[in-house]
Amino acid sequence: MSVWSSCSTSISILSFSRINKLTSSSPIHNLRLISRTFSAQMSTSSSSPSYQITHTLKLPIQPTQPVTVVAAPVCRNAIGCSLFEQWLKNIQSEKGLLADGSLSLSQVLIQGVDMFGKRVCFLKFKADVIDKETGQKVPGIVFARGPAVAVLILLDSEGKTYTVLTEQVRVPVGRPVLELPAGMMDDNVGDIFGTALREVEEETGIQLKLDDMVDLTSFLDPSTGNKVIPSPGGCDEELSLLLYRGSVGADVIKQLQGKETGLREHGELIKVHVVPYDRLWRMTPDAKVLMSIAIYEMAKKEGFLPHKN
Repeated sequence: MSVWSSCSTSISILSFSRINKLTSSSPIHNLRLISRTFSAQMSTSSSSPSYQITHTLKLPIQPTQPVTVVAAPVCRNAIGCSLFEQWLKNIQSEKGLLADGSLSLSQVLIQGVDMFGKRVCFLKFKADVIDKETGQKVPGIVFARGPAVAVLILLDSEGKTYTVLTEQVRVPVGRPVLELPAGMMDDNVGDIFGTALREVEEETGIQLKLDDMVDLTSFLDPSTGNKVIPSPGGCDEELSLLLYRGSVGADVIKQLQGKETGLREHGELIKVHVVPYDRLWRMTPDAKVLMSIAIYEMAKKEGFLPHKN
């Protein structure tokens, strides 16, 4: 079984004033799998917008069944965004919803869009997916936010292992939550490690080295896509869970405890917490934490973790 060595690994802690937001602007990838037609029409329903944009998509996987996409004008930019394109790609993949021909997609109603600058960040839509045998719709309400990454940071200090968490105000659940440092990927560009390093630095002030990172989700069976999905009944989010483990002095633990970080201009109000790893599983409801513990402990048990030099 592979084990971590006790060799000391250095990490750098930055003051928040030195942390700069790194942004990535990637063009939306054209899937080249979909043809579209566009039209605008007046709405006949008093409960709908005064007019709506209608698109017709022809999916290669169901060439004789066009898909109607309906959106209010304010949601116009959602139809070609990476979140929607990725969802269409997923349902047409080898293991996608439409793969075996038992289901069909007839219509998509785009209900809402949230922007980060010029980028569609969150997308809410309703997909009419039909069971061909019964003619009934299957549940199809989707909150699309795309892939994200989180990092389990374990620091050995004076014979004890600690975990670095962030406490953030989480309006959706109505209270602060202790979480792993985490962040959303930009436009599905796939830079898991780069995103992880940036988010850890922004949220904790710690600079980690790329060579010291381990992708815990890479140990999952390939059939999973090597991702974890926290809430597949309503959200498309897929998480990559990474691990960092190093050795530090007691002064580093003290510096981190209670440190206030976050990008204020982005509304981030973050406080760093350092907690003993052996108590971690009881201290937070954060699914990222609990999933990371489970995969880390099983990977350690099975000898999947690499030696650390």
